Amino acid sequence: MNNYDIADHFALLGKLMDIHGENSFRAKSFSVAAFNIEKLPEEAATMDDATLYSMKGIGESTGKRIRELINTGRMQALEDILARTPSGILDMLKIKGLGPKKISVIWHELGIESLGELEYACNENRLVALKGFGAKTQEAVLQNIAYFRQNIGFYLWAEASAFAGILTQKLTAAFPQHRFALSGDVRRQSETLEEVAIVTDATADALTAFATAAEGVTSDMPTPGLLTISIPGQPRIAFHLTSAAQFYSTLFMTTGSPEFTEAFTAQYAIPDAPESEDVIFTANGLPVIPAMMRESADALHKSPDSFRNLIQPGDIKGIIHSHSKWSDGTNTLEEMARAAIAAGLEYLVISDHSQTAVYADGLKPDRVVAQHQEIDELNARLAPFRIFKSIESDILGDGSLDYTDGVLATFDLVIASVHSNLKMTQEKAMDRVMRAIQNPYTSILGHPTGRLLLSRPGYPLDHKVIIDTCAAHNVVIEINAHPRRLDLDWRWVSYALERGVLLSVNPDAHSIEGYKDTYYGVMTGQKGGLTAARNLSSYTRTQLEAFIAEQHRKRP
Repeated sequence: MNNYDIADHFALLGKLMDIHGENSFRAKSFSVAAFNIEKLPEEAATMDDATLYSMKGIGESTGKRIRELINTGRMQALEDILARTPSGILDMLKIKGLGPKKISVIWHELGIESLGELEYACNENRLVALKGFGAKTQEAVLQNIAYFRQNIGFYLWAEASAFAGILTQKLTAAFPQHRFALSGDVRRQSETLEEVAIVTDATADALTAFATAAEGVTSDMPTPGLLTISIPGQPRIAFHLTSAAQFYSTLFMTTGSPEFTEAFTAQYAIPDAPESEDVIFTANGLPVIPAMMRESADALHKSPDSFRNLIQPGDIKGIIHSHSKWSDGTNTLEEMARAAIAAGLEYLVISDHSQTAVYADGLKPDRVVAQHQEIDELNARLAPFRIFKSIESDILGDGSLDYTDGVLATFDLVIASVHSNLKMTQEKAMDRVMRAIQNPYTSILGHPTGRLLLSRPGYPLDHKVIIDTCAAHNVVIEINAHPRRLDLDWRWVSYALERGVLLSVNPDAHSIEGYKDTYYGVMTGQKGGLTAARNLSSYTRTQLEAFIAEQHRKRP
């Protein structure tokens, strides 16, 4: 272990002590020691104890810790504090502009323990009100997180699909005589992925010359027929090289998951030189299975009806679950309503945070009354467009909602969500969420597991029991369309549909720009077989009004 490695250990210990709020003098002493270790005239590992201890700024105490590192590769004081530190806190230290003091505030005041949670909090404007932060700092943090995440290997589908769309356009323009088609995870609309797969009849030499002309781009051919291109800050590109005659055979085989393709090839055959993917299915007496649903072997045994009338982006009739300046959104109610009208939508369900969400400026009962007065005024001016009165009510630790029944009764819809104390056993999580579902004022269960993709797995739930309980209590389950959530997971959509549960693709928008996230929720819904008829946000305004009347009949 060289001096720079040793210094890094000391510097990290000092930073973590600051983050934990421990003795500031001791924390600074470790930082100073790190500086002095880097300046040693020779490697500490080559010095005897007497020489090491006599070095300027070292002394016996620091020297013994250095010797501990050299001999064991560990420093117990650092190991102890690391054991008390969430791994995501260490990631935050890698973000430019975030020092120990700011990280301590983020962790202890907002309860944020990972980069994904921090990014999500920035998108919800939660950093702006923190002491020592502000709008510019929040924007800088967002940009630096994006830069960091581009270098960790995994990407959200929303990020990768946007890159893939631009890439295929450029390739088609550069090679008009050849074909390019997205495949693999990106075509199946997988929520996270490592690479963008493309099937093409272009040659490896031509593609390599085109791609590596840009600075920093490298290529590799790990196996015959597979060319990989690495672009700094972007998902890896995997070109599946094929002939014009076998283009659709290759596209078919590289699109489905391994489970799907293995099950297909075990039972069926691919025709020679098929003219389309549809031909592969029809030649085997199968319905055409959409690309996004080629995940499991079960798809091969579903009825043709399972693949018809899948929800489309244009099926969304209104925005359900949105936040305005009344809590932690960036736009006024009127701005949000007019943006929805401009987008051709029929209604807006405003669902600001409830009173326990202090970090989000949640609404106390008097502010609920004031907001409802503004909604009434806007509805009079904007008719037939309508703003519905809703709230995203925190599910408290005991499973109760965040207002008295009297306040809850003033809302058209109540979205019940867990936002705090997310580290729960399954027993605790189930008890908490089940009580909320059984509350007669709950209309929609928001982001059911609280997960943040690539950052936080979410609290453990028995999905079948949760879905069955929603069916029994006429509670809608949200498909939170934020690309970092996509929660309810698509794997449970089909079971919810079987049980007769209504789903709702909701953007959880904290700005007008957030409306566009409904697209990602629709893509998730498609993977599970969701249709517009079974999606609440596809209801017309009059249909939603009838749904609300039905919900109110549940109330005492």
